[in-house]
Amino acid sequence: MKYMTKSIEELHALLKEGKVTSKELIKESLERSHEVQEKYNAFVTILDDAKEVEITDNLLSGIPYGIKDNYSTKGILSTGSSNTLKDYIPFFTATSIENLEKAGAVAVNKTVLDEFGMGGTGTTGHTGTVLNPWDKERMCAGSSAGSACAVAAGVYPYATGSDTGDSIRKPAAYCGIVGYKPTYGMVSRYGLFPFASSLDHAGVLSRNVKDAAIVIDNMKGIDKNDMTTWDSKDVHLYESIDGKVEGKKLCYIKEICDIENYPNASLELKEHLENFNKALEKCKKLGMEVEEVSVDKTLLNALASVYVVISCAEATSNMSNLTGIIFGPRGEGDNYIDMMKNYRTAGFSPLIKRRFVIGSYVLQADNKDRYFHNAQRVRRLLVDTWNKLFEKYDAVILPVGSGPAKLLDGSKTVLEEDDTTALEEHLQIGNFGGFPSITIPDGFVSDLPVGLNITGKCYDDANVLNIAYALESVMDYKDQIAKEVK
Repeated sequence: MKYMTKSIEELHALLKEGKVTSKELIKESLERSHEVQEKYNAFVTILDDAKEVEITDNLLSGIPYGIKDNYSTKGILSTGSSNTLKDYIPFFTATSIENLEKAGAVAVNKTVLDEFGMGGTGTTGHTGTVLNPWDKERMCAGSSAGSACAVAAGVYPYATGSDTGDSIRKPAAYCGIVGYKPTYGMVSRYGLFPFASSLDHAGVLSRNVKDAAIVIDNMKGIDKNDMTTWDSKDVHLYESIDGKVEGKKLCYIKEICDIENYPNASLELKEHLENFNKALEKCKKLGMEVEEVSVDKTLLNALASVYVVISCAEATSNMSNLTGIIFGPRGEGDNYIDMMKNYRTAGFSPLIKRRFVIGSYVLQADNKDRYFHNAQRVRRLLVDTWNKLFEKYDAVILPVGSGPAKLLDGSKTVLEEDDTTALEEHLQIGNFGGFPSITIPDGFVSDLPVGLNITGKCYDDANVLNIAYALESVMDYKDQIAKEVK
């Protein structure tokens, strides 16, 4: 790999100086795509006919990237990693992808995800499990598993992702890269297959913070086809990054970060929290103030349940159009009811069916107030709690998960509560509140990468990115490539 391990800034400079052509970059990225596909199963489609483009002043022009396969791409297979759409070729392209195309970015593949983004393991896509390039016996997490794997394996400097609970940020942590979910509505979701509309965010996975900022600068913008978008034309994320963070105030949460809360803590968890504490000291050396705060543990422990209720309810509604009549292989049966039943039974994985059952149950008239409405009330309590923190602090900084990537044979497809629930699930609060949130590498545990997360108040993306950049600059984990592929 001569070029694909470099940053966007470095590749742009080489292109402008004529030291490399877009055609050469595309060729290397495609060759690497086939190698990675054979080893790790990261792609639904490899676009071998990708064409070079004119090099402009836009930093993305001529540079290859990957698209998560729940983004619609006109004339290109877009499956959502589901059998129900295994042959679906859209007639339009998602707005955010159109924006990248206008910038001159060159898509070279579509990446595997957990079916319709409903999973955190990278194991439920219809094309099979995505393997972690740091250790093939471990998961990438999900749902943006293929994108995380490809970036970490040196296929290209960035790929698009989507994040409904932690689907960009946790795969980034497990693969030793950066995962950034901007403020809700900064990037249009038109053409992004809906999972849970009030929680869904479009975002990016990259190998450094500046690259993430560059990509979102080009993906974002108001869109008449997405009523949740807002005018961000005066927001310039890349230009705003200067690493000046002296005087910034960060907080971390005792109930999540204190090892005393985990009586059954593994050695990996202990080491992970030690890494996090070292990162806090680096923040202080950068001139930032860091304080411990306390949050109601009962509220934190409700995270997983609240997320399941709301996300499953919204997914059930959003995907009611997948009937076997309009999209995907046509269902068989003597009438439309049998057609839908047979199509959905054969097409959806057990995990998806389980979530639809949950969603239907909590939306029933007799259950709606007890489950769905109460879940929304708890969601509001959590968002209000974080907003109160943002009145005093510039950002909340927390470790991601309870350690490095989990073994595939121990992957969970159903949420199981234990004493690490808040540690594993706190990223969901970023979706509950629409907050900008970024995960960056935080060293290694058992020779595998782990991450930390920085979340800020809505519309304060520039500040969040700048804090992440400053910390990244003193962490020595920038532009990492998985050890298996070095």
